[in-house]
Amino acid sequence: MSNEQLVGNSTRYPAHKENRHFRGTSSQNITAILPAYNEEVSIGSLVLLTRLYADNVVVVDDGSTDRTAEVARKAGAEVVAHGANKGKAEALKTGFKTAAALGADIIVTMDSDGQHNPADIPNLLAPILKGNAEMVNGSRYLNYQGKNSSIFRRAGKKMQDTTAKMNFNLKITDTQSGFRAFAASTKDIFRFSGKKTAIENEMLADIGRSGLRIKEVEIGVLNDSEASPGNPVKYIVRALKTVAEDMEANRPLYFYTVPGFALATCGFCMGFKFLEAFFLGSTSLNFEHTFLMVFLFLAGAYMALRGIIAHSMAGSVRQTDPPDILFH
Repeated sequence: MSNEQLVGNSTRYPAHKENRHFRGTSSQNITAILPAYNEEVSIGSLVLLTRLYADNVVVVDDGSTDRTAEVARKAGAEVVAHGANKGKAEALKTGFKTAAALGADIIVTMDSDGQHNPADIPNLLAPILKGNAEMVNGSRYLNYQGKNSSIFRRAGKKMQDTTAKMNFNLKITDTQSGFRAFAASTKDIFRFSGKKTAIENEMLADIGRSGLRIKEVEIGVLNDSEASPGNPVKYIVRALKTVAEDMEANRPLYFYTVPGFALATCGFCMGFKFLEAFFLGSTSLNFEHTFLMVFLFLAGAYMALRGIIAHSMAGSVRQTDPPDILFH
């Protein structure tokens, strides 16, 4: 069966047709990166459809145990395989390095589970092609009012939006989007560590610190896993975990030092009042009371010091890291 027949018969992506006009209007080399782990069911169609809008499609097979690499290669993708599963951060790092080697001018990242529609790629690229942005974030919620969503989902989204504004100095409506476009000139600013926070948030932090321009465009979602977030408690816990990881990684002074200073102050005040009462003879030595005030003071002092050190180290790393550390 030909590629055209497969695309035309696709029920998962009903809006597709080959867009030769789009491909012919830009001299830019557009390379799409698809990190994949055990996605043999969706990867073939996704590669074929993405090729309608990109010059190169790079599939990073992150240690899959199924036929992901074989199916992607047959569909026409440039496949780079990890021997073992290393995580999305490493997969994107490999993908960006491969895209640079292929001469990419614009890099598009997509999830490989089929939730993103490649037909949205032209809209995603437009701000970069017009010179209005260095990064474009595909948002599921750009015009999302949330009127019909549950209270806990709105609360979780509000927390993440507020954290993005505080941590990244960016007004982003979809911090967890994996559908993004980047000018190739941005490739050297990303750390791709993914150690303390989700890689999507880490990349936003890197963009925010670099001062580059970022735009958002609305995207459709064919399989939004958040549409049925399931257990409300688990959903809120995941949102809080994401917020906490972002604060720890990007605002250690807020995450450690501020609450640490509050605890230390509380312990100090308790100790001062206890000593005052003890010397005035109105109270006697109490082990539980003494332990609590000492614990609060020491724990608070430790947290405050840790936040200051983490903040200083982060600043030093940003100043000393060479811009081409990842690709040379």
